[in-house]
Amino acid sequence: MKQEKNIWEQSRVELFQKLDCRETGLSQEDAALRLLKYGANELHAGKQKSVWQIFLGQFADFLVLILILAAVISACMGDVESMIVILAVITMNAILGTVQTVKASASLDSLKQMSAPTAKVLRDGQIVQIPGREVVPGDVVILEAGDSVCADGRLLECASLKCAESALTGESLPVEKDTEPLSGETALGDRKNMVFSGSFVTYGRGRFLVTATGMDTEMGKIAQLLKNTEERKTPLQVSLDQFGRKLSIIILVICAVLFGVSVLWRHENVMNAFLFAVALAVAAIPEALSSIVTIVLSFGTRKMAKENAIIRHLQAVEGLGSVSVICSDKTGTLTQNRMTVRKLYTGGEVIDAKDADFRDPLQEPLLRTALLCSDAVISGDTEIGDPTETALVRLGETNGFDEDLVRDRWPRLTEIPFDSDRKMMSTVHKLAGGLMLVTKGATDVLLDRCVVTPEERARIEQVNEQFSNEGLRVLAFACRSVDSTAITLADENGLTFLGLIAMMDPPREESKAAVAECIRAGIRPIMITGDHKITAAAIAREIGILRDGTEAVEGAVIDSMSDEELQDFVPKVSVYARVSPEHKIRIVRAWQQRGNLVAMTGDGVNDAPALKQADIGVAMGITGTEVAKDAAGMVLADDNFATIVKAVKNGRNVYANIKRAIQFLLSGNTAGILTVLYASLMGLPVPFAAVHLLFINLLTDSLPAIALGLEPHTDEVMSEKPRPRNEGILTKTFLFSVGVEGLVIAAATVTAFYLGLNAGGAAAGQTMAFSTLCLSRLFHGFSCKSQHPVLLTRHFWNNRALLGAFAIGALLLGLVLLVPALEPLFAVAPLSIGMVGAIVGLAFGSMVVIQLLKLLRR
Repeated sequence: MKQEKNIWEQSRVELFQKLDCRETGLSQEDAALRLLKYGANELHAGKQKSVWQIFLGQFADFLVLILILAAVISACMGDVESMIVILAVITMNAILGTVQTVKASASLDSLKQMSAPTAKVLRDGQIVQIPGREVVPGDVVILEAGDSVCADGRLLECASLKCAESALTGESLPVEKDTEPLSGETALGDRKNMVFSGSFVTYGRGRFLVTATGMDTEMGKIAQLLKNTEERKTPLQVSLDQFGRKLSIIILVICAVLFGVSVLWRHENVMNAFLFAVALAVAAIPEALSSIVTIVLSFGTRKMAKENAIIRHLQAVEGLGSVSVICSDKTGTLTQNRMTVRKLYTGGEVIDAKDADFRDPLQEPLLRTALLCSDAVISGDTEIGDPTETALVRLGETNGFDEDLVRDRWPRLTEIPFDSDRKMMSTVHKLAGGLMLVTKGATDVLLDRCVVTPEERARIEQVNEQFSNEGLRVLAFACRSVDSTAITLADENGLTFLGLIAMMDPPREESKAAVAECIRAGIRPIMITGDHKITAAAIAREIGILRDGTEAVEGAVIDSMSDEELQDFVPKVSVYARVSPEHKIRIVRAWQQRGNLVAMTGDGVNDAPALKQADIGVAMGITGTEVAKDAAGMVLADDNFATIVKAVKNGRNVYANIKRAIQFLLSGNTAGILTVLYASLMGLPVPFAAVHLLFINLLTDSLPAIALGLEPHTDEVMSEKPRPRNEGILTKTFLFSVGVEGLVIAAATVTAFYLGLNAGGAAAGQTMAFSTLCLSRLFHGFSCKSQHPVLLTRHFWNNRALLGAFAIGALLLGLVLLVPALEPLFAVAPLSIGMVGAIVGLAFGSMVVIQLLKLLRR
């Protein structure tokens, strides 16, 4: 029996027969059926925990296990009521924790879906762009420099194609590809006629036939070896975890001392003392810190996604609050990315685009070359390709050239793709009289390769400068005949100059306002572009980036500078033109070495190193390559600079909300500890029963803290300077505020305790202390809304989530205090109307005092 050939050994005919497909691609119906058959083109994540597993995991905490043990012992000793209450409270806590975890996980999953790659495929003979997960075996996929390869497949066409496959093979250099069949068993790294999922195109272009998707790919085979995936914690979560561990140790020591004092000095029941110590530890340790941060960050990223800023890594949300420099590309980010040809220069004349005529023998070669030397495709209202190239195709079609007819009549045989170092692109076409090489590129680069007289060169340079001064982007075009399709870079010399085409990409209407807001927020906007300096400066001056006291320079200026000299130079420059990838990295690094946190935009393969070097890499979602998106922490769905500024505003607000939630948790826990310590030092009875502390923890450690994390965003944050990059939340000023606010709430709680002791003994004192601390913490949520007073302002009422959390908390507390059947369960004594009034007055009064302190500080 004949053994079946491997994919890399088969001919094109055999491949298409095996996969039952055609070179023109699949039909939409066939693709849909194959998607059902083979499944989505995605790697299966490790086994996810079920809701029940997450729920049961909430009980795995050491202190919770001790409480469960205490509840069991209580039941054995006949105290069934205590057991019921303890188990009910920790079960409610577990339910809340499960809901929080599931919501956070769902948010992160939605982020992954939003930042998923796309692919250009042939469907019914037309090029369409689809989500990468919808690619199926038998699809014909088009590849260009910067694309991420979405599946495994066999190459059908190849034009100087190189792919980086280090993720699979460990090969550090990109692999040069070809389409010829290979023979015999061939190692993965040597299969040069194939491309693999997880690699990316660094150079050239091509097409491939998809032979494997999802878990059937080489990357999928590796993924099968992995059982679980784990999200990395953000720096803020790590620092809070470390702080939480230290604080937990201190609290556990305090609880151990209190347990010893209760048993040895006060001669209390060992079981009761032990239960109280554990309950105090549970109530005082802010175990929710890290999870609250995750939830707030997740909600923040969802809000940003609705405003076209897709966060790929949660770390980016934290960093946005500290951004002090934004290095932005010009085209498409600050401008509309809708290039339109305005003027032409050919035959010694400047021609307005609306007067162009392909029937003019002087204009026809230029218009035809512009269409041929372009990879863009226009189908109806759909434009696929670089905006500059789509403008050239539109120019041809507007002037009588049918895109498909022209490309069929003068077919492309080979090419040298564009790259940022050469600043040129050349293609070879079959003409009636032989082979013709046509080239487009930057005027200064192309002129050096053309055969022109000094007078012609001077005129061309004069027109080029004139166009540039008008804010137009200029491309030069040239051609020459060649003898063979085996062209090299040397063939891009001795060219015949055809003309210039000047186009405009006007500033976005919102760019000027966004730049002004940046400056108001203490953020320095910088333009870094490959365009001509004069063009870049004109746009930058119009939108406010280039201001008095700063200048525009070309990237070559910094070549001779040392890193130290560049650090001194960058504050003087607002516009960098004609930059290389190395220039971008050096500029970003220079600002970072000056202590700034830098955001950097980019869309091409050559931008990826700078995006990684920046503190926050920002990739373009529309024109950006998959390589750039993979390197970035944030993707702009609309390629708009104004969206970056919105994201910074959101980042600052999210950080402020996290700070509010943490302040609420720590100050409330501090109040409880101070109250217990005071009672112990003064020889007073224990101010709380164990069940009181558990109830307070349930009522005030989740809903109000999350509600503060959802505080409505404000524009006020953009009137502040950026947060220093190394400044954490737990500063001395912040911890001082936590201590003062905790002291005020503790004072109100102790006062209530004394009132209860005098009015009805220890039971009444405990009830009043418990109720006052609980209600004070609920009121304190409103104080944590702002560093300024909010009482008697609209700001007091603008957070519905916080109002709801307060209402739920107050209602539950009211039920515990006023429903006689619940009194024994929650160890509360009957209260008079005066006592209830005192509780409300002291709790509300603690908020008023904290508001007055904020007013005095302001």
